[in-house]
Amino acid sequence: QVQLVESGGGLVQAGGSLRLSCAADGRTFNSYTMGWFRQAPGKERDVVASISCCGASTYLADSVKGRFTISRDNAKNTVYLQMNSLKAEDTAVYYCAADRSATAFFNGGIDYWGKGILVTVSS
Repeated sequence: QVQLVESGGGLVQAGGSLRLSCAADGRTFNSYTMGWFRQAPGKERDVVASISCCGASTYLADSVKGRFTISRDNAKNTVYLQMNSLKAEDTAVYYCAADRSATAFFNGGIDYWGKGILVTVSS
């Protein structure tokens, strides 16, 4: 069992920045692909970013490329989502996710989810 706890959300003005953190318990953090999803009101939950177990491979959705960066620190069992140049359309609940398979981020069946954290971007 892996527990994921997100932090760093909140209210920010358009054009501003936030950094989300997701701390994981357990001793096998570096066995998991980690990532972030988001769900805006009335919309489906979509993948935003993912990062491989060792950090060598990353994915960013087209809507956030050039603005968001995903990284991880395996020594701290933490994954980060740096969000710059935020837009109103980035407003959503952001969920941290973990899975042993990278393809789960695109095909469904994520093993573990955080509870989610709200990011609100005011225009």
